[in-house]
Amino acid sequence: MATGKEAKKKRNIPRKETKQEKAEEKNIDTANNIAKEELITAEVEAKKEVSELKEGAEAKLGGTVGGGAPRKDESSWIPKTELGRKVLNNEITDIMQIFNSGRRITEPEIVDALIPNLESEIIMIGGSTGKGGGIRRTPSKRTTRMHKSGRRFTTSALIVAGNRDGLVGLGFAAGPPAKHQELMQKALQKAKLNLIPIRRGCGSWECSCAKPHSIPLNVTGKSGSVVVELKPAPRGIGLCVSDEIKKIMTMAGIKDVWSKTRGQTQSRINLVKAVFDAMKRLDRFKLQDSQEKILGLAEGKMG
Repeated sequence: MATGKEAKKKRNIPRKETKQEKAEEKNIDTANNIAKEELITAEVEAKKEVSELKEGAEAKLGGTVGGGAPRKDESSWIPKTELGRKVLNNEITDIMQIFNSGRRITEPEIVDALIPNLESEIIMIGGSTGKGGGIRRTPSKRTTRMHKSGRRFTTSALIVAGNRDGLVGLGFAAGPPAKHQELMQKALQKAKLNLIPIRRGCGSWECSCAKPHSIPLNVTGKSGSVVVELKPAPRGIGLCVSDEIKKIMTMAGIKDVWSKTRGQTQSRINLVKAVFDAMKRLDRFKLQDSQEKILGLAEGKMG
């Protein structure tokens, strides 16, 4: 015979998803099924706009725009900074002039005007589990936080941009799932603003070609718990790195490199950020003129 009051049994009522949660999940599934070509529509439109503005400027001036840089019409682009006004007036025709002066780029239109052949790649940072435990990689990552009215979803994207000739930039953006296209465009704009010149050379003791096919020296980058060490490789080895890091190396114009990683490398965002941090550290080392000649050092754009 039981003594005292018996404990009441809790009723396990299954929780139903709210209409808002269903709508957000539908938007996320739709966004993940978009093709790569559609995800970088913003980049294609920017290139088209630059080419149209260049043709209009050439027709107006009766010839090619000086220095090969397209001149934008004032009605389409009104610069907000002194640097942007100089680019618009063709006082600056090469982006390396900006990097050498140490000035900061705060308008993505400057990059569009000075680098018309800029390309971009989407880093596959997301994933959805499939049958058998496999993961299907997606271009965006979804995170969830619990609110009193239901779940709240956030989508993030990571894009790398470069000209395959010593210039590379990384852009990260996050926002609501319903604005997936605007999110990709925002990440692309940030990648243009974060554009940096990369030091290249032949730093491997197994190769002495003195051509900028690899990096000039060992360098280490860190982001979170991930530590990435990049090592120069001889010519012909290729990119001995993961698939997502290959995208950064290709955009930077590096053809041969070795890497060593430590930490939670499954976090692709930290992995890519650590590689970008290592690339930024390449220009922190001072080299003598004789060493630069032996290494075949090249910084930034060559062509």
